[in-house]
This record gives sequence, structure tokens and C-alpha cells, in this order.
Amino acid sequence: MNHDILKELAAILEARKSEAADKSYVASLYAKPDKMLEKIGEEAIETIIAAKNEDKQQIIYETADLWFHTMVMLAQKGLSPDDILNELARRFGVSGHDEKASR
Repeated sequence: MNHDILKELAAILEARKSEAADKSYVASLYAKPDKMLEKIGEEAIETIIAAKNEDKQQIIYETADLWFHTMVMLAQKGLSPDDILNELARRFGVSGHDEKASR
């Protein structure tokens, strides 16, 4: 399995910033930030529905869509998967209650 896929995808998403919106789905999302955010919400809802239906394949599919659209938003905001992974690493081994209280 290719664990570098997040970095590879992030590089592609970054490159799409210079593409024409009519030539690239990602560029069309960058051109319409509200639509990009709506897609994240839509994919989150679809992921929840798949989980409630206990359909493992659909959970995988919808979660991939959710992660993809979230990565588009991160790239648009100048953030990378490493920023999120670093935050998860910072929280690792810390009680969820303690971490939340520290915010």
C-alpha cells in the first residue's frame, strides 16, 4: 500500500490551483469556495448515512470522498496533510478530555 498517497495527492491539488476551472474539477472548487465547503458537508452526511447503514464498502467510498474534498479545502487554505498529521501526533497519547480542555 502506498502511504505517500496523501503527499502525492496534495501535490496534485496544489498544481490544480493554476488550472482553468472549466478544465479541472478541483480548480472549479477553488473558484467557488462556498461550493467546496458544501461538498465537504455533503460528503460528511453521506459518510454518516453509510455508517448508519453499516455498509463497509460505502463507508470506505464516502470517507474517501470526504477526505478528498477536505484536502482540497486544506490546499486552498495553504495547509497540507502534514499539518493535520502533526496535530494528530501532538495529541497522540493525550487523553481526549485533557486535550479538549487545553483548547
